[in-house]
Amino acid sequence: MHAYPFLLAAVLALPVAPVAQAQAAPAWPTRPITLIVPFPPGGTTDLLARLVARAAGSRLGQSVVVENRPGAGGGIGAAAVARAQPDGYTLVMGTLGTQVTNPFIYKEVPYDPTRDFTPVTLVANSPNVLLVNPKLGVSTVAQLIERARRAPGSLNFASTSLGGSPHLSGELFNSMAKVDIRHVPYKGSAPAMTDLLGGQVQLMYDNLPSAMGQIQSEAVQALAVTTPERVPLLPDVPTVAEAGLPGYEVNAWFGLLAPAGTPDAVVGRIQSAVADALADPDTRRQVESLGAIPVANTPQAFGDIIRADTEKWRQVIHDAGIGPQ
Repeated sequence: MHAYPFLLAAVLALPVAPVAQAQAAPAWPTRPITLIVPFPPGGTTDLLARLVARAAGSRLGQSVVVENRPGAGGGIGAAAVARAQPDGYTLVMGTLGTQVTNPFIYKEVPYDPTRDFTPVTLVANSPNVLLVNPKLGVSTVAQLIERARRAPGSLNFASTSLGGSPHLSGELFNSMAKVDIRHVPYKGSAPAMTDLLGGQVQLMYDNLPSAMGQIQSEAVQALAVTTPERVPLLPDVPTVAEAGLPGYEVNAWFGLLAPAGTPDAVVGRIQSAVADALADPDTRRQVESLGAIPVANTPQAFGDIIRADTEKWRQVIHDAGIGPQ
């Protein structure tokens, strides 16, 4: 009888860790993550996504598999992520087009940029660049404006998609310069660049990272960048504002988003992995060598940027008379 107190004491002293571990949330991630790029391979969105996939994946301890799903101005790929399970295993590299302007451009967008996504982090900002085929015989913004005014509608500009920041760069240029340069949308940077090099279009607005190779080889000529300040990689290329259109500014951005409802803890893990990756000097150099500026901000800060740009570009699109397609 006297043994019972000792038995009770022994039972109470048993480890409780196995029970606590059984009740703990499962580890994440336990399998590969899919990062959808809603544009073709070779463009800035794709280049940055693959860089982030490698760097962040190693920190998460799982592979991040990049999957290209182009079409509808990035809408096809974005919609796939909007419909995915909110478990952190499916992400999208969103852009100004997919997360801001598509609803103003297309009659039917199969997702709601506000309702269907959870911002994770803004990966990088990037200037756009105004490019011309050297055979055009135009070497400055002033010459381009004079040429366009002399023959309205005779010049075409390519962009990477309908409603993306390169397209809007051209529309803002038309509006401020009071010219009529016709827009020709493509399904990504690579096919647009091919037609610029072939002379099917005379101009192109592109994200700088995807255009750097052709600029450096002098296959195309960079007339100006769209940001308020010059770009260190192209110190001799003026901004559009200083080249003749004061106040002109377009900033392209690229950021990770998850399906709405993704747990905050998972979103935090992804954001932390990306921030750690972009804090690494070697990874930062790779991003900067593309002509982009690493960011890796918080989900809240990224959400604020999306909301502010929605209001800005809503008005630009309305003023440009770009109707739903």
